[in-house]
Amino acid sequence: MGKEKQYWLLKTEPGEWSWDDQASNGGITNWDGVKNKQAQKNLKAMNIKDLCFFYHSGAKARRVVGVVAVVKEWYSNDDDEVVVDVKAVGEMRRPVDLKEMKNDDGLSDFALFRQPRLSVVPVPKEVWERVCELGDGFEGDGNDDNQEQD
Repeated sequence: MGKEKQYWLLKTEPGEWSWDDQASNGGITNWDGVKNKQAQKNLKAMNIKDLCFFYHSGAKARRVVGVVAVVKEWYSNDDDEVVVDVKAVGEMRRPVDLKEMKNDDGLSDFALFRQPRLSVVPVPKEVWERVCELGDGFEGDGNDDNQEQD
């Protein structure tokens, strides 16, 4: 009946929009400014409650730093851009660097590596789980209290 949860990666230059920017003001923002047609198609495929890695791109900061959830499916803004609204879920307990992901055999088929310039990338569930494992999860993943009890 319901749509199966999907996973995504959203790239941003930290100098333009950082995790700290996202996490402030209630953590909700519209994800806009996407020009590439494939990336726009990916935005249009997102559903409410889909989870997205928040990825800092750029020369100094290529890493997954947090997780956001889709809270409003795609719409057009005043500039006729494809937009989705996302809300901060939580920061990664440990940021996961691009080099670390590239060196992990379980991530060899990740679209991030095949289409490195694409700003919105689908993430298969197995890849999502592995990146979360590498980053020790994220705040709000339900494992906050279990870290010391296991």
